[in-house]
Amino acid sequence: MTDKVRLGIIGLGAEGGMYAAFLAEGRVPNMVIGAICDLDTAKRARAAELGVPFFEDYLDMIESGTVDAVVTTVPHYLHPKMGIEALKRGMHVLLEKPVGVYTKQAREVIEFAATKPELKFGVFFNQRTNPLYKDLKTLLDSGDLGKLRHTSWIITTWWRPQPYYDQSAWRATWGGEGGGVLVNQAPHQLDLWQWICGVPKSVFAKCGFGFRRDIAVEDEVNALVDFGDGATGTFITCTHDLPGTDRLEILCDKGKVVVEGSSKVTITRLVEDEQAMSAKMSVDDVRLLFTGQLDAASLMTTETKDYGSVWGAQHCEVLENFAAQILTDAAPLAPGSDGIHGVRLANAIHLSAWTGREVGLENFDEDAYLTELNERIAAEGLFDVREA
Repeated sequence: MTDKVRLGIIGLGAEGGMYAAFLAEGRVPNMVIGAICDLDTAKRARAAELGVPFFEDYLDMIESGTVDAVVTTVPHYLHPKMGIEALKRGMHVLLEKPVGVYTKQAREVIEFAATKPELKFGVFFNQRTNPLYKDLKTLLDSGDLGKLRHTSWIITTWWRPQPYYDQSAWRATWGGEGGGVLVNQAPHQLDLWQWICGVPKSVFAKCGFGFRRDIAVEDEVNALVDFGDGATGTFITCTHDLPGTDRLEILCDKGKVVVEGSSKVTITRLVEDEQAMSAKMSVDDVRLLFTGQLDAASLMTTETKDYGSVWGAQHCEVLENFAAQILTDAAPLAPGSDGIHGVRLANAIHLSAWTGREVGLENFDEDAYLTELNERIAAEGLFDVREA
C-alpha cells in the first residue's frame, strides 16, 4: 500500500464513469484508478485512455493485484453478492446505494463485513457530505431545538418521462431493479431523513404502482411514519411531478427547520419550549396574537442560510474519506452497516402498500416481504425469483 488507494471500478456506466473522471482529474488526492471492470468490452477503450487495466470479470480484477478496494456501480441486486466476494478476497468495499434491494441480502453483506474488521466497508451516501445536512444533523443532535414532533419531506424533483423507463427491459421491474422511485431515486433522502431525525418504528403507506407511467413498480409514494414518543413524519415522492418540489420540514419542541431545494435552510428558534410559552399566554396576549399585534420577536428568532450547490464535491469527499479510512483509519462518513436502514424503510413502505396495514420496522417481517416481492417477480415472468 502506497499513499494512494488503488480503486477498482466495477461497472463503467454513468456513476462509474463519473468516479473515473473525478479520479483521473486528481480531485481525490489519496486515491487513483487501479482498474476498470465492465461486461461491455467497448469500455476497454476508456480504460486504455486512462492507462489502467480492463477486466470483464470482477473477480479477475479483484485477484489481479492491481486494486486495493472496489466500488460497485452495478444493478442493485448485485451489490451484496459482489461486496461479499470482494471482502472474502481481502478487498476494502464501497457499495453504491442501496446496499441491497431487500433486507435479507443487505443484512447478509453487513453481517459478513463484520467478520472482516480489518477491512473497510462503506456505502456511497454522498448526500451526507452536503454541508447543509451535516450542519442540520449537528443541530438536531445537539438538542437545541428540543425533541422531534413532526417532520415531512416532499421530494418530487426527479421527473422521468416514459422513454426513460422504456430504454431497458430491466428498468422499473421487480425482478430487474427491485422497485421504482424508492430504490432508484429516493434512497439518499430515505437515508438522510433517518440519519437526521432517527429511525422510525413503523410505517403506513399508500403507493401508486404504474400510477402515471406504464411500469410495474411504484412511481408515487405517500408514507406516514411513527418515530415513537408521539413523533411522526410523512414522506412523499414520485417521478411524474413537473417541475417538482424538494422541501424538508422538521418541527421540534423549541423550533423549526425548513429546507428548500436542498440548498436553502431557515431555522426558527423559540425563546422557550412551545408548551411553556402556550401555558404562559394571557388572554390579552391571545387577543394581540389574533389581531396580528403580538411582537413575533418576543417569541422567536429566525435565520436563513443559502448553501448553494455542492454537486460533484460530495462524491469526491466520499471517495477521499473512504481512502483515508484505509490509509489512516479515519472515521467513516457512512459505514456500510447504516445502509440497511433505508432498505428496510423502503421494504416496509412496499409491504404496507401491498397489504394495507401498518408495518413495524423494529420487528420487520423479512420473510413476508420476500414472499410478496417474489410473487411480483414471478408475475413479470422476466427474471428468476430471489432466494432467501
